[in-house]
Amino acid sequence: MDTTTNKSHWDTVYTTKPPDQVSWTQEKPKISLDFIGSFGLGKDAKIIDIGGGDSNLVDFLLDEGYENITILDISDAALEKTKTRLGSKAEKITFIATDIAEFKPDQQYDIWHDRATFHFLTQEEQISKYLNLAESNIDGFMVLGTFSKDGPTKCSGLDIKQYDEESMVKQFENSFEKIECISTDHTTPFNTVQNFTFCSFKKR
Repeated sequence: MDTTTNKSHWDTVYTTKPPDQVSWTQEKPKISLDFIGSFGLGKDAKIIDIGGGDSNLVDFLLDEGYENITILDISDAALEKTKTRLGSKAEKITFIATDIAEFKPDQQYDIWHDRATFHFLTQEEQISKYLNLAESNIDGFMVLGTFSKDGPTKCSGLDIKQYDEESMVKQFENSFEKIECISTDHTTPFNTVQNFTFCSFKKR
């Protein structure tokens, strides 16, 4: 799927479906928050949420006092939802509307968070671009969550690439040291269960 088609797909999803009709919605992204808190960085840490869409991770990070947050998503519609939800707080956030494969960062990030974007990259060229981005633009830690080998094979009608701890660590082993990996079940708003692999890494 090319970038234009991909963007159109996700804009349609976010325009037509409220949070309780998409599988990835979490009331509180506890695992992500726990990993981010475990790194022990200051509230001025530069955090980027890859594929953050209209996730409410940013709401909790703001509540915890983090001051330097960027949200990247291919869908303008998703980012507009977040801006509307945050109201005046949105002025504190940097929003970037782009495909991750075309992202050209202008800074290094202390924390790179990605829940369920990496697993949409199913071609080696896409994965290679992502790895190069992470290696070049992370100056600290990464949190990565994907569907596990026991999880779904599709999301929102699109194919995904499943990962277990071994395969995820292998992808990033050249530049990142694994801190911790866990397997966790996510219960969707419509009470189905999706198994995720979540790993935290430190840049070597």
